[in-house]
Amino acid sequence: MNVMVRDLPKEVRPREKLLQYGASALSDIELLAILLRTGTTSKSVLHLAEDVLAQYKDKGLAAIMHISPQEIASIHGIGLAKAATVVAAVELGRRLSERAARTLEKVEGPEDVARYVIPSLRFEQKEHFLAMFLDIRNRILTLSTISVGSLTSSIAHPREVFREAIRYSAASVILVHNHPSGDPAPSREDIQLTKQMMKAGEIMGIPVLDHVVVAGDNFVSLKEANCL
Repeated sequence: MNVMVRDLPKEVRPREKLLQYGASALSDIELLAILLRTGTTSKSVLHLAEDVLAQYKDKGLAAIMHISPQEIASIHGIGLAKAATVVAAVELGRRLSERAARTLEKVEGPEDVARYVIPSLRFEQKEHFLAMFLDIRNRILTLSTISVGSLTSSIAHPREVFREAIRYSAASVILVHNHPSGDPAPSREDIQLTKQMMKAGEIMGIPVLDHVVVAGDNFVSLKEANCL
């Protein structure tokens, strides 16, 4: 039975529930239903929201980060206007998350590095290899994307990293990359690459302090894991 939202008691309607209890009290379906606003003549907005999320259940909610308005609009009952609203809301959330993380100025450990980079890497489907450049007081000068690889690997060379280090007059470097697989455990190649970068850093006089691998909300410091 397809019950329309207007037929539900006010206290369980998504918009009224949000106003009374706050957004955190709502399910993913209820939050999406508020963005979609209306359903169709034969389907409530809650069921429509359920249809959208069901399309990506195998990949999880994070899949919405990578879908276009046209793809969402292909679902029956959703036009480009509703699809654009959903995509805009997702992008706004991503930007707010990134900007909140970027208030960090000084790095005191791998936890700080992870907190700084995870919002921008959390949903990436390819490996991104980044370098965080620090001044002599471990304050962040910049975070640069060195390369973007495939689903399972990224390629980086010391010349790209240290060219940027010289450009920003960095005193030290922290390497960062993501594992789209969801497992932050460093591979043999990760360890070998880090050692190669550390040797180059010794020659350049710009030490590589650590290599942090992130996957979702988790991370591993190669230094703390005694991989180096």
